Amino acid sequence: MRRITLPSGESIPVLGQGTWGWGEDPGRRGDEVAALHTGLELGMTLVDTAEMYADGGAEEVVGEALAGRRDEAFVVSKVRPSQASRSGTIAACERSLKRLGTDRIDLYLLHWQGRYPLQDTVAAFQQLVADGKIRYWGVSNFDHLALADLRDVPGSGGLATDQVLYNLSRRGPEYDLLPWCTDHQLPVMAYSPIEQGRILHDATLNDVAAGHSGPRPLEML
Repeated sequence: MRRITLPSGESIPVLGQGTWGWGEDPGRRGDEVAALHTGLELGMTLVDTAEMYADGGAEEVVGEALAGRRDEAFVVSKVRPSQASRSGTIAACERSLKRLGTDRIDLYLLHWQGRYPLQDTVAAFQQLVADGKIRYWGVSNFDHLALADLRDVPGSGGLATDQVLYNLSRRGPEYDLLPWCTDHQLPVMAYSPIEQGRILHDATLNDVAAGHSGPRPLEML
């Protein structure tokens, strides 16, 4: 699988596994764990989750799936803005680590900007890095103006990525965000890249696919 390089120099796969909506139904837990295992075998070793998904339930699914094979995965999780004070971020991370059954999160994101000053959240991220509890930190759902403000915060040089909603049907980031991130050499991580599967039913996409070799998108479901 093709890979991309973070500002740190670490290489990660360009396609990962998301867990939004997971951990909500105990009856699906076995299938969710099995899906993560299949993804790992296919090289989709980046696994994205968050403390707010099923109030930590998704992190618990990830922890179960990675038991005994933690080193195979690059784990991404996120702190809620309502928890993102300096002390709150550290406490939230420790809870996530426990649910994930691991001693470190590879990439820890601020889920979106809230009421706490960014300098407090960044200071917490720096402390977590120093303590070995996270390896890298970033943000999610920041536009280019918010990123510009973040650059003025002490310690912001450690910013690894901005995770945003971006796919063929939601191309807003192309106007301002992607050019800004290109100019500042900041990788962008897209969530819902196939619109949680809905984009595969798009008539225009199927017409384009029909002109190329291989199955049409709907035939891959």
